[in-house]
Amino acid sequence: MPVVDVDPDELRRLTGHDEKDDEALKEDLFALGLEFEGETEDGLLQLEFAPDRLDRLSVEGVARSLRYQYGDDRGVYIPDTNDADWTIEVEGSVPDERPYVTGAVVRGLDLDEAGLESLIQLQEKLHATMGRKRAKGAIGVHDLTMLKGASATGASGGRKSIRYTGIEPDGETFVPLDSDRELTPGEVLTDHPTGETYAGLVADYERYPAIYDDVGLFSFPPVINGTRTEVETASRDLFIEMTGTDQWTIDRMLNIVCYALDARGGRVERVDIDYPDRTLDRPDLSTDRKTVGHDRIESLLGVSFDPGEVVDLLERAGLDAVAEEDGTLTYEVAVPPYRVDVLHPLDVVDDVGRAYGFNDLEPRYPDVGTIGGRHERSRIEDAARDALVGLGFEDMLNFHMTSEAENYERMGLDTPSAHDDEVTPDPDAPLGARPPVTITEPYSEDYTMVRSWALPSLTMVLERNTHRAYPQDLAEIGLAAHRDDGANTRVAERRTVAGVLARTDASYEDAKGKLQALCRVFDVDLSTPPTDHPSFIDGRTASIVIDGDEVGVIGELHPRVLVEHDLELPVAGFEFRLDALR
Repeated sequence: MPVVDVDPDELRRLTGHDEKDDEALKEDLFALGLEFEGETEDGLLQLEFAPDRLDRLSVEGVARSLRYQYGDDRGVYIPDTNDADWTIEVEGSVPDERPYVTGAVVRGLDLDEAGLESLIQLQEKLHATMGRKRAKGAIGVHDLTMLKGASATGASGGRKSIRYTGIEPDGETFVPLDSDRELTPGEVLTDHPTGETYAGLVADYERYPAIYDDVGLFSFPPVINGTRTEVETASRDLFIEMTGTDQWTIDRMLNIVCYALDARGGRVERVDIDYPDRTLDRPDLSTDRKTVGHDRIESLLGVSFDPGEVVDLLERAGLDAVAEEDGTLTYEVAVPPYRVDVLHPLDVVDDVGRAYGFNDLEPRYPDVGTIGGRHERSRIEDAARDALVGLGFEDMLNFHMTSEAENYERMGLDTPSAHDDEVTPDPDAPLGARPPVTITEPYSEDYTMVRSWALPSLTMVLERNTHRAYPQDLAEIGLAAHRDDGANTRVAERRTVAGVLARTDASYEDAKGKLQALCRVFDVDLSTPPTDHPSFIDGRTASIVIDGDEVGVIGELHPRVLVEHDLELPVAGFEFRLDALR
């Protein structure tokens, strides 16, 4: 969870509530969902919050939320903006891997040390969260007075431009931040500490992203800016540029930064983004729209509201709302441009609840004929987990996300295609070998898909614990899934039971003995006819058949799987569907 350092004196100044002491601020912040984690040596409050509210990554954003909570501000605030005086011209040589750019100018700032530190913290926190460690979006903030703009192509009235382009790794030199000598972009990646940290983001590019003014290269995104445009407390006018892999992401990051600087007294000025095929007017300060029903708000929160109360609460949450009645009462809600978390009407209901005060909600039984109870699947899962622990297994809880290499290749399976238009799983495919449920834009190459079976997860645990004492008997009950276009969601999910035994004398018979004992606990019939599976040794592998249904596989892991995972002892294992124990 993100943690932000906030100066309580700055918070009091920006909210206009000097009468609030630190304890009162902590209580108000907790009501917003911001938890106090401690203080720095300098007396800054360390606040942890849910990563959806990225507009609170700075003291300015936190102060804005408090002003709404106090009732000092209401409704959607859109900063006034000046017409564009600058253009970012996007050239055709920009790397295909990082094609998007956005920008804004902010004038008339009066930054002190606290304001500059808050801006730097906001930049780095946005990099770490929404920017995915600069991979998806990176921010450059520059002293506007140090830029010399060329005449914008086709522009009139003295408009100025900078260029977003691509250059060779050994192209033009510049002096990067925290350096005293000129370096090429390629040299930055090898000779500069920041360059070494972020080299992996651009190392495979044929051409590197670069931003030029009429003087020369001044920014090497997403790695580092040049010293020529470094921002200091004396800087009054700023140029903000952001590059990335997704236009929506960097536009929303820009909005958050612009709102923070607006709170510091800055005046936002628009910038034209001139792509070869279109021109964008940025920042994009348009509002989003959501529609939510009055009945849904009342049923989810358990409170009866008048329409005026709902509108009032929404305005206190920083939203605008209009009640509309056409057979049913609904609210047309306007969402400000810095709110990247409002994706669904339920998010609007959450804002109503927070403005009302979750602590003020009175618990009551629902007006239905039954009360809640444990789901049958949960009961069976807990019973199976208890039985496995009783049989000597250590209970594991692994990530459901994995990679194709771990799920298929390292287990001796062929990787099925995940990109066919129509996918109907082969019913005769080995356990774990069905088409994967993949992530379109994975955060990491280690987590690109939902695992299709759990045995690879347990084998990876064994791999990471070869320095531990043996025997190691591990078990897990968890989620597995594969793609199936015949399902409503195009994904077939199941709860799966898996176990492994790693020891000098581990055998098929040992694993079967554990499985038999587990099945006796649930009074189900078990049989194990021979079968083949690429992950197991031929002749030491069997299907798991419970009450006449084939539900899994059991056997001794194949030597090539053991070698792939650096395991020097034999391993026997099994996996089957949890619902077979019902």
